[in-house]
Amino acid sequence: MDSAKDIANGAANPDVDVWDFSLGNAIPKKTLNKGCILTLSAAGSEMSHSCVITNTETKDKRGYSCPCNHMNFAIENPELTYTVSKYQTACGTVDISMHTIERFFMPGDDTYLTDDIAIAVIRNALSAGKKSYNEPTNYEARANMMWASSLAHNGLTNCGREFQLTVHQLEHEISGLYPEVAHGAGLAALWCSWARYVYKSNIPRFLKYANEVWNIDINYEHSEETILKAIDTQEEFYRSIGMPTNIKDLGVKEEDLEYLADRCSRSKTRILAGYKELGYEEMLDIYKMAYNA
Repeated sequence: MDSAKDIANGAANPDVDVWDFSLGNAIPKKTLNKGCILTLSAAGSEMSHSCVITNTETKDKRGYSCPCNHMNFAIENPELTYTVSKYQTACGTVDISMHTIERFFMPGDDTYLTDDIAIAVIRNALSAGKKSYNEPTNYEARANMMWASSLAHNGLTNCGREFQLTVHQLEHEISGLYPEVAHGAGLAALWCSWARYVYKSNIPRFLKYANEVWNIDINYEHSEETILKAIDTQEEFYRSIGMPTNIKDLGVKEEDLEYLADRCSRSKTRILAGYKELGYEEMLDIYKMAYNA
């Protein structure tokens, strides 16, 4: 889908190097008509204005967003996902839920309706994904997973909140450098380490997540125990669907961690947004935590 978006943008703007769109050096002024028939529930690209492309020569993986990236139509038939492998079904489950989990942990105030929608999308994505993993031809599960894919990445679940998919940015460097790494697997291997690193920056937000996503009773006298239990529960969920919980299992080399942090920080010039902002040193800390997890 993202290749189709990039091709359509490149064909409609022949005087621009298409990679400049990904680098943010140019914005598509027009595009060609395009549509998709969804055969994998994961990226949400069928309804998003995002386009993520890997430059295999430089091993850069970059995303850019603009109105030209919207599809003119998307056909969603859950039966077309029955033959998706268990592994890619699990990767899709992680990616779908993460699109909204990451939005949930971006700064924003009084977004009560957005929060309720986000929690419903996360819970349904995880539930439907697990059922699809165990029952590949379960129409109801595949349908709910497919619908969650579209809702999780169409902008609905970040209304009123800042937007940046921080863990996605960390992961893009891994699957850019190691193209054999599936994006969803990379997210699973990183998220729990990221959460353990940043949760103290907004205890109430993580308590809400623990209670409303994982049904964990809040222990207000020992609130951090509640949060860590929720992160452990999510980690166990990943294991239950065959997803990695550390980046070493993905084949990432320890000697590449500084390189990954340097790339993600754009040579120490970029800060990733969030309740706890991440610069080069923080990114490196998270990569190290995820390596040793």
